[in-house]
Amino acid sequence: MNKPHKVAVLGGGSFGTAIANMIAHNGERVTLWMRDETNAGYCREKRENTRYLPGYRLEESLVVTSDMAGALADCDLVFFSVPSKAFRSVARAAAPHIPPHTMAVSTAKGIEGESFKLMSQILEDELDRPLVGVISGPNLAREIAKKQITATVIASELPAVCECVQEVLATHYFRVYSNYDRYGVELAGALKNIYAIAAGIASAMEVGQNTLSVLLTRSLAEMTRFAARLGANPMTFLGLSGVGDLFVTCTSRLSRNFRIGEAIGQGHSLADAIAEVGQVAEGINTTRIVKARADEMGVYMPLVGALYDILFNDKSVRAVLRDIMLSEQSEDVEFRVGDNHG
Repeated sequence: MNKPHKVAVLGGGSFGTAIANMIAHNGERVTLWMRDETNAGYCREKRENTRYLPGYRLEESLVVTSDMAGALADCDLVFFSVPSKAFRSVARAAAPHIPPHTMAVSTAKGIEGESFKLMSQILEDELDRPLVGVISGPNLAREIAKKQITATVIASELPAVCECVQEVLATHYFRVYSNYDRYGVELAGALKNIYAIAAGIASAMEVGQNTLSVLLTRSLAEMTRFAARLGANPMTFLGLSGVGDLFVTCTSRLSRNFRIGEAIGQGHSLADAIAEVGQVAEGINTTRIVKARADEMGVYMPLVGALYDILFNDKSVRAVLRDIMLSEQSEDVEFRVGDNHG
């Protein structure tokens, strides 16, 4: 048997807690770091993260701490599971405690507004020559905690990173596939949050299955078109990080972005919808960021534009839907085998 890895998971939200607990169950030495010492102390004592993942017992071997230096000491592998808004500051704070060439893997699904950088690119900015990877896919934390069959993607240009993460995370219910298109996988994970909000709005309006199928397929076409212009492989979007993640976040009330959309579709303001959900929904900020970049690049993204008008211009949902139906029609399938979009 191989010597257990020393792993740190930075971020005590629902997903960080779920994967840290799974890694501990696999027999690895793992520490879960959370910023709030009060919550960390409660998790240590009660063996449950009632704030973000209530009802699921934490493994006795899982160390929970608010001491970042202690959590990162001698680590082989570090998962960064914090919201995109705090990602750079956490990476910067962690940097002095992470030696060169340590494996650093992002699980966050967002884009930095000022720079349009993805989270793994921020790790490259802030850490000393990290070996970078990204985890993305249809991974609802509560279903992982329930040990329901789940699959994810580890994306890295480095086979050693993919192999290590597969070894650390794989269980009888959690399958880890590899992909070398890190940019495409990570971009897919960020973009799908936009369309999950739109799907939540549609659900609240009790639209038909025909309408939902149109929304999902046109969302996939739109996010693929945008990503291909930025250099991602459009075929990546047919995998777990594209279709898989898009489907689950556009159909499940476990998705925070879906619940935000649902509240808006029920007539709540954006501020009230955020307060009702009570956790960070990355799709709100991502909509703003992607709308600006799409306009700058001249990429046709009618769904992003429509959602932007609903969220930030106070346009009525029904008026926006009417505008979409009257918008310019285009081809159904834009990418075909043999096309060169590199």
